This record gives sequence, structure tokens and C-alpha cells, in this order.
Amino acid sequence: MSTPRQATAVAASNIALVKYWGKRDLELNLPATGSISVTLDKLISRTTVTFDAGLDGDKVLLNGEQDPTKAARVLRFLDLVRRTYGVQERARIVSVNDFPTGAGLASSASGFAALALACDAALGLGLSRDELSVLARRGSGSAARSFIAGFAEMHAGDEADGTDAHAIDLAPPTQLPLRVLVAITTRSEKAIGSTEGMRLTEATSPFYGAWLDATRADLDRMRAAIKNSDLELVGTIAEGNCLRMHGTMLSTEPALLYWNAATVALMHAVRALRAEGLGAWFTIDAGPQVKVLCDAHDAAAIQARLAEVPGVEAVISAAPGPGAHVIEAGA
Repeated sequence: MSTPRQATAVAASNIALVKYWGKRDLELNLPATGSISVTLDKLISRTTVTFDAGLDGDKVLLNGEQDPTKAARVLRFLDLVRRTYGVQERARIVSVNDFPTGAGLASSASGFAALALACDAALGLGLSRDELSVLARRGSGSAARSFIAGFAEMHAGDEADGTDAHAIDLAPPTQLPLRVLVAITTRSEKAIGSTEGMRLTEATSPFYGAWLDATRADLDRMRAAIKNSDLELVGTIAEGNCLRMHGTMLSTEPALLYWNAATVALMHAVRALRAEGLGAWFTIDAGPQVKVLCDAHDAAAIQARLAEVPGVEAVISAAPGPGAHVIEAGA
């Protein structure tokens, strides 16, 4: 019997500053537009993968639980890895997030980036970062960006097979004196996942085409703002892009409303902070959590104010951080 092959990788969530919402190919998980994000130094997934010929089936333990529903995407991903790289062994996966899962905090981004990297290391595939980004994208579109330290740009790509749809370096973590304050308003999982939400939006929103056009323009503006280290412009573009995405979601049938009362209160609080002269801008993914962009020097004061908003359970302060990396490999 062959020796089990094992590796452990960690990856952090990334926060999209210019978001994608819609897919040009559902099977290959290809985004309809590019996106720009910042990888954090917090909100970490740690994943250990063991390929073992002695297993009679795949075993998946997510945050200490065996949940067939949650494990389904992971099992499909393992089948993809085996089919693509000629692997026969079944696998045992143990993955832990140090933050709420499935609640709009990009847990699929960190989770599938860590999973793809751990599979590569355990099997000795030697994939390039671009190839890893493409592989992780098959599990979660946003996972493709978590391989990049600091600021990343995800290309939507033009090729039908998706080989050019991967993330690239845009700027290092030190490009901006940025802090991302993650305000958690609930630890519950969202009722409608992002993939289903995107499908509904594309099928029913009268504003979907305009959203795609606006996002392509935002990509050009955001790329320049980051290059010029213009935090105010970065925040302004991110907030506007976020609101356009949610406006498009609200126009679906039935409407997608991911916010709760605390989400709305936080948006008002951020605007109030700006009126007082503090630079703060919000962005919200497909969920109720609010991420606030601000200068590192103002972060402590803004974090304290956000924590006072009714309904806020916690506020996590994060900085731009490293890309996904292996922490242990070997039998």
C-alpha cells in the first residue's frame, strides 16, 4: 500500500474593491467581468489534505463538523483534481476557518485557495501560481485572488476553456496605508449563495447589462487609483461599485436583499464619519457584513465608533497581507 500524501496550506479572505457579479460560464466558473481585491492578513482558512489509498471514500471535516451539504462543493473539487491530474486515491480533508463561514466574509475564497494549494503540495503537482489560481477558481471564483499578496486583479479572460481567467499582482501590501475594518453583524449563513444569486440577477435584472459596463469602467479607475496610492479615490470607487452591485441585486425577481438592520446602520455611520472629516468608505459583498476601508492612522478611532453601532457583534481590524502559502508538506 502506498504511503499517504499530505500537506497543509493557509489562505486569507480577500475583499473585492471592484466586484464581479455574474458568470460567463457556469460550469467553468468564469466571471463575466474582471475584479480587483485586497488580500487580508486576517480571516484565515487552514486546510490539511491527505490522499490515502487506504480510504474507501473521501472524508471532509469543515470546522469540526461533517456536513454533507457543505461538503458537496469540496467533493466536486476533489473529483476535478483527480480527473485533471490522474489521481486515484481518495482524500481526507480537515479545514478550519477562524471566522464565520458562509456569512458574506469570503470564506469560500480562503477555503478553496487553501484547498487547491494543499492538493498541489500533497500530490507534488508543481503548479504555477497562475495554474493554481485557475484551479481554485473552479471551486470559488474569488478564491483565484487569494494567491496574491496585497492587491490583485482577476482577469475574466477570453479563452473558452478559462485558462486565461486568473489573478495577477497589482500592487504589494505596502502600496497603501490601508486598514480594512470588518464589522460582523451576524454569524448566521446567508439564505442564498452567491452562485445562485448571480444566476438570478443575470436572468431577471433589467440593470444587469449596465452593471457589467459600469464594472469594466471601475476596473480602469481602480487600477489607476491603487497605482497612484490614492486611498480616498480607492474608497470612493469601492463604495460606489458596491452600491451598484447591490442595486442590481435588488432589481432581481425575487429581489436579493442580503442586508440586515445593522448593515444599513453601518453605512450611515460611515457616511457620518466622513462628514466629520474621517476618511472611511464601506464595501459589502453578498452578505450582511460591512467592510470599512480607512487609513491605518485612523483605524483605531473608526473601529471604536463602528463597534458602537447597534447590532454589530465584533469589528476585526485587518491589513493587506500575504497570499496563500503551504505551511507543511510531507507524509
